[in-house]
Amino acid sequence: GTAVSGQGRNDAGSAATVVRLTVPDLGLAGTTLSLSLWLVPEGSEVVEGDRVVELLAAGVTIYLAAPASGLFARALVDEDDVVFPGAVLAEFVVALDAGGRDE
Repeated sequence: GTAVSGQGRNDAGSAATVVRLTVPDLGLAGTTLSLSLWLVPEGSEVVEGDRVVELLAAGVTIYLAAPASGLFARALVDEDDVVFPGAVLAEFVVALDAGGRDE
């Protein structure tokens, strides 16, 4: 048969899951929160903990990190849009074979 290696990162087969980046509750009730800047373009590879988006609240800049390592699949909010805690900002496609578990 053909040996399939885990090197091909571009084909998100069945061993992939979607992880969503949401706005955390920052304790800023009554403050307008907006998405000021995407720090990475759609379609780029990110590492968990990488800063991917910049939010602005009352002159304070808040950075949100990638929730997992994988592909920044799509941004669901445009720059300068107003966002709220719990709002989904982006979707990331994460390969499940990264942990080496076969289930």
